[in-house]
Amino acid sequence: MSGPLTGVRVVEMLGLGPTPHSCMMLADLGADVVQIRRPGGSASPDGVPDADAGMWRGRRVVEADLKDADDISRVRELIAGADVLVEGYRPGVMERLGLGPDALAAAAPQLIYARMTGWGQSGSYALAAGHDINYLAVTGLLNAMGPADRPPVPPLSLVADFGGGSMFLVVGVLAALHERHSSGRGQVIDVAMTDGAGVLGALQWSWKAAGRWADRADGNLLDGSAPFYTTYACADGGYIAVGALEDIFWHRLIDTLEVDDPPDRWDRASWPGLTQTLAARFASRTRAEWESVFDGVDACVTPVLDFGESAKHPYATERASYVEVEGMTQPAPAPRFSRSTMRTPLAATSTDVTAVLDEWQGPAGGRR
Repeated sequence: MSGPLTGVRVVEMLGLGPTPHSCMMLADLGADVVQIRRPGGSASPDGVPDADAGMWRGRRVVEADLKDADDISRVRELIAGADVLVEGYRPGVMERLGLGPDALAAAAPQLIYARMTGWGQSGSYALAAGHDINYLAVTGLLNAMGPADRPPVPPLSLVADFGGGSMFLVVGVLAALHERHSSGRGQVIDVAMTDGAGVLGALQWSWKAAGRWADRADGNLLDGSAPFYTTYACADGGYIAVGALEDIFWHRLIDTLEVDDPPDRWDRASWPGLTQTLAARFASRTRAEWESVFDGVDACVTPVLDFGESAKHPYATERASYVEVEGMTQPAPAPRFSRSTMRTPLAATSTDVTAVLDEWQGPAGGRR
C-alpha cells in the first residue's frame, strides 16, 4: 500500500454513486478500504455488471448478508477494528441493523462514522427520496445553471452528488482524523449533499450580496448567457468552449475571429447580438480548423471533447491523467503529492471477513 492515508482502515457499506466515489478517493489516497457487499451484489438480477463498478477500484470486498445475525456480528467486529465507517443508507437503516453509531460506540470509541444522504440525518426532508437535480433545485443553484433563454440545465450528477456529497465526505473524514489525534475519539459526520452543494455556491451568494447577480431572465456571468463564456457550434457539429473573461483574452479572441468594432461586452443588452456574431464566425469552420487557428493563441478557447477524445488529448497524455483498470479507462488518482506515492489503481478483489480480521488484529496489524 502507498499514499498519505496508508494505515487508515475504512469499512464501506456499499451504496450508490457518491458513496463508492468517496471510498474510491480514500483508497486512491492509500487507505485500506474493505467494502461490505450483499451476496451476489456485483451484478443486477439480469446479470449485468453494476454500473458503479468502475468506482470500486482499490478495495477488498467482503460479502455479507445483513439479514443474517452471524454475518451482522462479523461485520460489527470488523467495524470495531476500523478507523472509518462510510454508509449512504437512509436515516435509521443502520440503526435497524444494530450498526448505528450508538450501538458501536462502546466497542469502537475511535470510529469516525461518516453518513451520507441527500437531505441529512435530521429535518422533515430526511427520509424523502431525491437525486442531484432535486438537491440543486432547493439550493438555488439549479435555477442559476444554463443560459437565460433556456430551462435550467442539470449538470449531470456532478454538483450535489459528487461535489456536495462525496467530496465533502472525504473532507469531513480527513478533518475528523486530524481532530482524533488530539481528542483520541471518533465522531459522527452528517454529510448532506444539499448542504455541500450550497457551500459550493458560495461565490454566487457573494455576488448576490454584492448586487452582481441578476434575475435569471437577464442572464449571468458563467451560466452560458455571456457571449464570452459559452460554447459555440462549429461547421462539423463539434463545439468550441470560450472562457474569455478577462479583457486580454477577450481582445485576443475577437482579433483572432476578426470581429471589428464589437459593442461593449459588459452591456447585457448587447449579449444576444454579440453571441450571434460569434456563433456565425465559429459556424464557418470545423472544430479541428478552429483548434488550428487558436493553437498558440492564449485566449481561453478549447475544443469540447467527448470522453474518448479527452483521454487522448495532449494534456491528458502528458500528465498521465487516465489509467486502465481491467480494460476500463478511468481518471487517475488526484491530487498529486511531492513525497507520498499515490497507489496504482487496481481492480477490487474478493476476500472474506475472517482474513481481514486476522490481518487487522494480528501482530503486524497495528495502526500508525
